[in-house]
Amino acid sequence: MEIKNLEIKNASPSLYNDDLAPARERNWGAFSIFNVWTSDVHSLWGYYLAASLFLLCGSFVNFILAIGVGSLVIFVLMSLIGNAGVKTGVPYPVLARASFGVWGANIPALVRAVVACFWYGAQTAAASGAIVALLTRIDSFKAFHQSSHMLGHSTLEVICFVVIWALQLLIIQRGMETVRRFQDWAGPAVWLMMLILAIYLCIAAGGISLTAPIPQDVLLEKTKEAGVPGVPGSFPALCAVAATWITYFAALYLNFCDFSRYAPDVRALRKGNIWGLPVNLILFSLVAGVTTIAAFNVYHEVLLHPDQISAKFDSWFLALLAAVTFAVATLGINVVANFVSPAFDFSNVFPRHIDFKKGGYIAALIALALYPFAPWEGSAASFVGLIGATMGPIFGIMMVDYYLIAKGRVNVPALYQEDGEYRFQNGWNVSALIAAAIGALFSSVLPNFTSILPAWWAVYGWFFGVGIAGAVYYALRVAMPSPVARTA
Repeated sequence: MEIKNLEIKNASPSLYNDDLAPARERNWGAFSIFNVWTSDVHSLWGYYLAASLFLLCGSFVNFILAIGVGSLVIFVLMSLIGNAGVKTGVPYPVLARASFGVWGANIPALVRAVVACFWYGAQTAAASGAIVALLTRIDSFKAFHQSSHMLGHSTLEVICFVVIWALQLLIIQRGMETVRRFQDWAGPAVWLMMLILAIYLCIAAGGISLTAPIPQDVLLEKTKEAGVPGVPGSFPALCAVAATWITYFAALYLNFCDFSRYAPDVRALRKGNIWGLPVNLILFSLVAGVTTIAAFNVYHEVLLHPDQISAKFDSWFLALLAAVTFAVATLGINVVANFVSPAFDFSNVFPRHIDFKKGGYIAALIALALYPFAPWEGSAASFVGLIGATMGPIFGIMMVDYYLIAKGRVNVPALYQEDGEYRFQNGWNVSALIAAAIGALFSSVLPNFTSILPAWWAVYGWFFGVGIAGAVYYALRVAMPSPVARTA
């Protein structure tokens, strides 16, 4: 049974506001769900990651196989959390109350919010980089870019970052419906630009090539900082590529219900996910691979960033079109993946004082403060693994609780009541907190800050976090059972 227009009675003011309430309007059909994924993947960072993973595969066939397997896994995992969103109609931090407790849910909410702030900064920097690449085609801007610096970046980079950062705030002024309309055209727009980019380069290269002419020594040099075991094209490298591709979506495994709760039914969700995930991801990766090969054939160097490629175009108009389109697309992913989630997450912590807009503003300000340090610069695979691993334990606990402990049944009104089903130990589910801590120890702490575990462990940190935290949580809940809701 799907919940529609559920009215919450006797809700605690400390747990409820209109933004956190179950979705009242469910008008996100299959096309809107599909465009959640086009907006999430079709960005400069998405292309950068896909192109980087292509190098690790060593050949085009290996690349499609590894990305294909990873994309199918992503579809299954997104369906798990997406179905929960359709059924309950609640956003991620509220759903987390069922497993972490009404107060304990603030911890996974804040973890997701902080991760979103890092990604918000990374995507904004990528979008502003496309504008910088365009402007530096003009001699005066190029001279300014090289001569003036501040906050660890060129002054031109800082100005472009702040402008792009500010433009994103305009999109969310009118809430989630504006987000839906924006992403419905932003995602397809970048698909068109990706095809133009690929066709232009293939024509310049003399045709489409599905064999990589990139020498082995170049591949080794370009991938040495990725932290991936094995040489490019080896079985360990292919496994790592699939794992990194899956981990790239770690944040949305948690908060996809922020969007799926607006879907009218599971059928619309499934249709949007099928086209938006395995089909769209494989095709996007295919274009990224073809473009990387063509760019190498034309310019005789490995170019992983689309703005690096567009900066070399002879046509000013085509370079302008590429820069603007990729910038807009990156705004799309930031709004979808890195604004909506922390907006709900920060609102969940202080519902009385922080609504959807204020929560998003907080996230944007944190991303702005991170910019001078630019923690997202460096290897794409390493950054994805480090950030993604922090969220694995939370996902494992939530899915074990929803599917194995509660059997898919949630007492939605109790999610908003201080003394309801999900109070646990004074509002905190100690079992979930213990499991999360143990999972985080093996997913994030030991592999990234010690040498106790083997070097390859960090590549699979998210998976270890999901499995270990989920298993520990299940064992603790079986040993210490508590009432489970039966209504939804």
